[in-house]
Amino acid sequence: MAEKWHNFVVVTIPAHRGSIGYFENQEKSCLNRLRLGDDLMPDYLKVFTYELDGLSYTVSLFEDNGTIMADITVLEGAMDVNAIYFGDDDYSGESASLDGPLNMNGARLEDGDIQWDMAQALSDPGLGPDAADKETYLSAGDTLTLELDAESIDDIDVVGIRATSTTTDEGSIKAVSDDPEEPEDPEEPTFEKVYFGTGTNEETGLPDGVAIFGEPFEGNPVLPEDQEPTFENYLAYFENEIEGYDITDIVDIRFYTLHEEGYPVELFRIEAPEGGFADADEVLEAYDAAIEAGALDLESGEELMAALSLPEDFEEAPLVEDPDVEDDLEMA
Repeated sequence: MAEKWHNFVVVTIPAHRGSIGYFENQEKSCLNRLRLGDDLMPDYLKVFTYELDGLSYTVSLFEDNGTIMADITVLEGAMDVNAIYFGDDDYSGESASLDGPLNMNGARLEDGDIQWDMAQALSDPGLGPDAADKETYLSAGDTLTLELDAESIDDIDVVGIRATSTTTDEGSIKAVSDDPEEPEDPEEPTFEKVYFGTGTNEETGLPDGVAIFGEPFEGNPVLPEDQEPTFENYLAYFENEIEGYDITDIVDIRFYTLHEEGYPVELFRIEAPEGGFADADEVLEAYDAAIEAGALDLESGEELMAALSLPEDFEEAPLVEDPDVEDDLEMA
């Protein structure tokens, strides 16, 4: 049985094509994960919104290991979600439907009737003895997560919700939502400088490494003009263009911005695992993990302001020297 966890209800219910009767003993199972908090929310690919007096909600679509999923989230009011319908923008052919009170008869878009490709029963109308604890009853802030029988999110252009026990004047809805929002992918972080530390120079005994810049800086290696200064581009440049160094040599990687006076200021760093990085994919995985863990999220502006408040006569250390030496120079 599905359970309510921290305002999340996670269930898996089979979808149905064409007309069916009420479902009995439908198999329900909790997903093999518990999503808590904004940091673990999925990346939504389409978000359908429905609003009217007393009730508003969203239906947000995402993929989970190749499976099409839907989060139904109530923003205002409450409702018992009894069925979900969905289809593409080609309204020709026979429409899927559910019998009895789960039907969507009479539901229309502004420009005409709808042809549903799939209808999925979730629960019988009526809260029964469970009342507000019923699995499909959602109040403001609750989310119901469903597995949809769809091959691609691209095939879902319209969503219908059949709900009862709603906080609307009618007490039930046959709601239709189209024209979904398609959230844009977040912009990839960019850096003015990335330093690849490779241990100790055997000849000098000093820390060794390569600093690569996004724009020309004092004769150091620089990315091509047509490339964005993303970490993936820096890593590819290090792997393919810098001679005498290899990814397996990397012991740490340091990320920098530039102070308004023109000198680099470290933002964060990632350390190589014991035995070093095996390849570029492993480096990118470590980088992604650091970003997801909040490497670029400062709790306040004080930390960055402190980092930027370096002496005006600060000078970048020679390339062959460890960037840690720069910190020592600042204290001098």
